[in-house]
Amino acid sequence: MPYNYAVTAHSQANPETVFTALVRAATWPSWSPIDAVQIEDGSDPGERQAVGDTRIFRTGRAVSRERIVELVPDRRFGYENVSGPFRSYRGTVELAEAPQGGTDITWSAGFEPKLPLSGPLWRWYLTRFMQRMVDGLATYAGETADRGPTG
Repeated sequence: MPYNYAVTAHSQANPETVFTALVRAATWPSWSPIDAVQIEDGSDPGERQAVGDTRIFRTGRAVSRERIVELVPDRRFGYENVSGPFRSYRGTVELAEAPQGGTDITWSAGFEPKLPLSGPLWRWYLTRFMQRMVDGLATYAGETADRGPTG
């Protein structure tokens, strides 16, 4: 049975600044609960990633592998979890210019866990974890924008 979650945040930064943080994996430990990141092919996580790149995230002892499957510059970042406790997992980060300025961010996913009956627990956990992710992204991008191009 498939499950879904969606979390939102607002950033003072423009969509381009938010998108830049998403496509540069090296920034993720700065704004999320993730401890470390590397790119599966050994390329520099500080460089801009592309569709097809697989990132390896470490949070405590947990390791996840996520492949970028969609990039629409300054609008959408799509990924799939390619290992772990899910039969399928597709996440999307949508960026929209907010009427009051800045960016409205919606981070959502649909997933199906491997372990029967674990879906409600995963939805509860992921909703809370991903709210921390989207809040951290919004704050980081806003602070990056405040520092300007040399910050």
